[in-house]
Amino acid sequence: MVEPFYFKSYDRVVGVARDERELETEIMRIGSQDPACVNYHLREGHIVSWLNYVGNRTLAEMLKGVSDYREALARMRDYFVMTGEKAKSKDVPPNLGRRETTDSRGRTRKSNANRRPR
Repeated sequence: MVEPFYFKSYDRVVGVARDERELETEIMRIGSQDPACVNYHLREGHIVSWLNYVGNRTLAEMLKGVSDYREALARMRDYFVMTGEKAKSKDVPPNLGRRETTDSRGRTRKSNANRRPR
Protein backbone atom coordinates (compact mmCIF):
# COMPACT_ATOMS: atom_id res chain seq x y z
CA MET A 1 0.00 0.00 0.00
CA VAL A 2 1.41 3.38 -0.99
CA GLU A 3 1.15 6.53 1.04
CA PRO A 4 -1.51 8.93 -0.33
CA PHE A 5 -0.76 12.49 -1.34
CA TYR A 6 -1.93 15.01 1.26
CA PHE A 7 -2.82 18.51 0.12
CA LYS A 8 -2.02 20.81 3.01
CA SER A 9 -2.86 24.44 3.46
CA TYR A 10 -0.58 25.57 6.26
CA ASP A 11 -1.01 22.87 8.95
CA ARG A 12 -4.43 21.68 7.79
CA VAL A 13 -5.04 18.75 5.41
CA VAL A 14 -7.50 19.97 2.76
CA GLY A 15 -7.43 16.98 0.42
CA VAL A 16 -6.15 13.43 -0.07
CA ALA A 17 -5.38 11.53 -3.28
CA ARG A 18 -4.69 7.79 -3.35
CA ASP A 19 -4.15 7.49 -7.11
CA GLU A 20 -3.79 9.62 -10.23
CA ARG A 21 -7.54 9.98 -10.84
CA GLU A 22 -8.13 11.14 -7.27
CA LEU A 23 -5.19 13.51 -7.72
CA GLU A 24 -6.90 15.05 -10.75
CA THR A 25 -10.22 15.33 -8.87
CA GLU A 26 -8.57 16.94 -5.85
CA ILE A 27 -6.56 19.38 -7.98
CA MET A 28 -9.82 20.39 -9.67
CA ARG A 29 -11.73 20.73 -6.38
CA ILE A 30 -9.05 22.44 -4.32
CA GLY A 31 -7.87 24.57 -7.25
CA SER A 32 -11.33 26.10 -7.61
CA GLN A 33 -11.45 26.94 -3.88
CA ASP A 34 -7.81 27.61 -2.99
CA PRO A 35 -5.60 27.78 -6.10
CA ALA A 36 -2.60 29.00 -4.07
CA CYS A 37 -2.59 25.69 -2.17
CA VAL A 38 -2.37 23.54 -5.31
CA ASN A 39 0.04 25.93 -7.01
CA TYR A 40 2.31 25.75 -3.96
CA HIS A 41 2.47 21.94 -4.10
CA LEU A 42 3.14 22.10 -7.85
CA ARG A 43 5.78 24.81 -7.59
CA GLU A 44 7.62 23.01 -4.78
CA GLY A 45 7.59 19.71 -6.71
CA HIS A 46 5.59 17.81 -4.09
CA ILE A 47 3.15 16.35 -6.63
CA VAL A 48 5.95 15.33 -9.02
CA SER A 49 7.80 13.66 -6.14
CA TRP A 50 4.68 11.74 -5.11
CA LEU A 51 4.03 10.59 -8.69
CA ASN A 52 7.61 9.29 -8.88
CA TYR A 53 7.07 7.56 -5.52
CA VAL A 54 3.95 5.75 -6.79
CA GLY A 55 5.80 4.78 -9.97
CA ASN A 56 4.16 7.06 -12.52
CA ARG A 57 7.29 8.53 -14.04
CA THR A 58 5.51 9.56 -17.25
CA LEU A 59 2.96 11.81 -15.54
CA ALA A 60 5.63 13.10 -13.16
CA GLU A 61 7.73 14.14 -16.15
CA MET A 62 4.71 15.82 -17.77
CA LEU A 63 4.06 17.90 -14.63
CA LYS A 64 7.69 18.80 -13.97
CA GLY A 65 8.07 22.59 -13.89
CA VAL A 66 4.31 23.26 -13.89
CA SER A 67 3.27 25.83 -11.30
CA ASP A 68 -0.36 26.53 -12.24
CA TYR A 69 -3.11 24.06 -11.37
CA ARG A 70 -5.00 24.72 -14.64
CA GLU A 71 -1.94 23.75 -16.68
CA ALA A 72 -1.50 20.67 -14.48
CA LEU A 73 -5.11 19.63 -15.16
CA ALA A 74 -4.66 20.09 -18.91
CA ARG A 75 -1.52 17.96 -18.89
CA MET A 76 -3.19 15.30 -16.74
CA ARG A 77 -6.07 15.10 -19.20
CA ASP A 78 -3.53 14.75 -22.03
CA TYR A 79 -1.89 11.94 -20.07
CA PHE A 80 -5.19 10.10 -19.58
CA VAL A 81 -5.97 10.43 -23.30
CA MET A 82 -2.45 9.30 -24.22
CA THR A 83 -2.66 6.21 -22.00
CA GLY A 84 -6.19 5.42 -23.14
CA GLU A 85 -7.60 5.57 -19.64
CA LYS A 86 -11.32 6.14 -19.75
CA ALA A 87 -12.69 9.11 -17.85
CA LYS A 88 -15.23 8.45 -15.17
CA SER A 89 -18.67 9.23 -16.53
CA LYS A 90 -19.40 11.77 -13.79
CA ASP A 91 -16.20 13.65 -14.70
CA VAL A 92 -17.12 14.09 -18.36
CA PRO A 93 -19.98 16.32 -19.44
CA PRO A 94 -22.45 14.45 -21.70
CA ASN A 95 -21.72 16.65 -24.72
CA LEU A 96 -17.92 16.41 -24.53
CA GLY A 97 -16.45 15.74 -27.94
CA ARG A 98 -19.64 16.75 -29.71
CA ARG A 99 -20.67 20.01 -31.24
CA GLU A 100 -23.74 21.40 -32.89
CA THR A 101 -23.42 22.42 -36.50
CA THR A 102 -25.80 24.11 -38.87
CA ASP A 103 -26.06 23.03 -42.49
CA SER A 104 -26.84 25.24 -45.48
CA ARG A 105 -30.59 24.83 -44.89
CA GLY A 106 -30.35 26.03 -41.31
CA ARG A 107 -30.87 22.57 -39.76
CA THR A 108 -28.97 21.88 -36.56
CA ARG A 109 -27.29 18.55 -36.01
CA LYS A 110 -24.74 17.16 -33.59
CA SER A 111 -21.46 15.81 -34.85
CA ASN A 112 -18.21 14.52 -33.43
CA ALA A 113 -15.77 17.34 -32.73
CA ASN A 114 -13.03 15.65 -34.73
CA ARG A 115 -15.18 15.22 -37.86
CA ARG A 116 -15.67 17.95 -40.39
CA PRO A 117 -19.23 19.20 -40.86
CA ARG A 118 -20.76 18.39 -44.23
